[in-house]
Amino acid sequence: MAVMDVELELPDASATEILGVALARAFPGAEQASAALYLAGDLGAGKTTCVRALLRSCGVGGLIRSPTYTLVETYRLDGHTPPLTCVHVDLYRLEGAGQVDELGLRDFLTPGHLLLIEWPEKGAGSIPSPDLEISLAFAAEARRARLRAVSETGTTWLRNLRDDARIASYLPNLT
Repeated sequence: MAVMDVELELPDASATEILGVALARAFPGAEQASAALYLAGDLGAGKTTCVRALLRSCGVGGLIRSPTYTLVETYRLDGHTPPLTCVHVDLYRLEGAGQVDELGLRDFLTPGHLLLIEWPEKGAGSIPSPDLEISLAFAAEARRARLRAVSETGTTWLRNLRDDARIASYLPNLT
């Protein structure tokens, strides 16, 4: 499988939210195996904003808490067909990859689970491999997002995303 990359220019927080919504619409599903999305970037780069928009678009109602202190928040989407459980993980406060085992992420490595992992570098070697990686970086007053598919599921996800006309204006390298 060839690695597939896409870059987006996100001028504001609304564009980051649009990315989250587009990721939810493009998600190919987790019927056969769990799926994992890594979100990397500096504090304030938009990782949680993107995840919240994704979760809201998937049907999560009510409060969507940042797992900064709880480390893991789960959202069961019974209205989703097929049923899906999104697991939002924030590893920022971990002191080492060894602490990942205490989070119980192994329980979510079954079909029907989507893991959304912020600060994946803090759990290197101890967390599930990603299907799609997103790196968010500051670019003056805006943000730049680099998306990289690293599995067949990730490649399908990224192809679906590229086909979403609502994000075309954010794709400077769309061919």
